[in-house]
Amino acid sequence: MTSHQTRNRICYAVFSLLIIVAGYTIENPYYIQVLTFIGINTLLALGLNMLMGYAGQISLGHAAFYGIGAYGTAILTVHYNLSPWMALPAAIASAMIVAYIVGIPTLKLSGYYLGMGTLGFGMIVNILFREWSSVTGGASGFIGIPTLELGPISFSSGRNYFYLVWGFVLTSFIVCQRIIDSRIGRALRAIHDGEKAASAVGVDTRKLKLQVFILSAAFSALAGFLYAHLIFFISPGTFSFIASIRMVTMVVIGGMASIWGSLLGASLLTLLPEWLHAFSEFEMVVYGLILMIVMIFLPRGLTRGLLDIYERAVKKNDR
Repeated sequence: MTSHQTRNRICYAVFSLLIIVAGYTIENPYYIQVLTFIGINTLLALGLNMLMGYAGQISLGHAAFYGIGAYGTAILTVHYNLSPWMALPAAIASAMIVAYIVGIPTLKLSGYYLGMGTLGFGMIVNILFREWSSVTGGASGFIGIPTLELGPISFSSGRNYFYLVWGFVLTSFIVCQRIIDSRIGRALRAIHDGEKAASAVGVDTRKLKLQVFILSAAFSALAGFLYAHLIFFISPGTFSFIASIRMVTMVVIGGMASIWGSLLGASLLTLLPEWLHAFSEFEMVVYGLILMIVMIFLPRGLTRGLLDIYERAVKKNDR
């Protein structure tokens, strides 16, 4: 076992312990719910980080997959009385199939053109959620989503749902870490650094970009599933263009090409609205200012930026 693998195992063991301790020690239901939302947003940021941070592909429409996961489980459980646990793979599979169909033509684009293509896709899906009222409930929203249950265990309570969400987050972290440390991960980083150069040395860039696009859609759909069964109500506004921008902001602020950066970015962007209620009408302005500041002073994100500051401080003390 390499030192890198050992360090990762220690990190995940400490992370798991912190989750367990937080669940047992925090009594306030509000704090538990906020931490649960941080977990859901971490899944969103993690999936997009795999696409943007490691493969270098821009997406401004990932809220569509978030919505497909949420509306997929809502429709299957309410209209067709399907068990939520049976709806989970169906909702994720639906998002993956849509990602495959959309990704084939869209991923032939690059840069701003790719961003515009994914933006258009996200807007089309959001309009579908809003206008297909007989199925989605339209602008009024979708109600009556059932509680998750597993035998005698009900996930309606805050602590149980907290552990469920963070269990999915931890599993997703481990899956992504294994991908990153594998040959596929090295190929993705090669695509990020230079797609033509990666193709010249034998990397099937088109196939890998499509695969990571589908993977990121699956994470977003999983987050949508968890969101729907936590709130019991969904509406098109939750999966709008602003939601996609928020996801991109999480990735950029936390640090692209960093698993732990996804957690940091999701935490900050989940807590920020709680701190800035007075500026809720200027949400996009606040996000824009944060992005500008981070890109100017910490272009590699908070995670890498804080590590750089720490390393410089250590070197300065050693002199």
